[in-house]
Amino acid sequence: MAGMLELDKELKVAEEFWDFIGGDGAYNDLLDCFERVGIEMRDEIDKYFLRFK
Repeated sequence: MAGMLELDKELKVAEEFWDFIGGDGAYNDLLDCFERVGIEMRDEIDKYFLRFK
């Protein structure tokens, strides 16, 4: 990608991306939300993925 993009200005991934979009700490807040929902819906998620075994 070097030479094609200014990496520090045009390419953001994961924590850098979400904190840029949502402000400092947004990435960790997002991960926390996914974790809480995953724990709460564990049985339903497991049941859904059993269809693919």
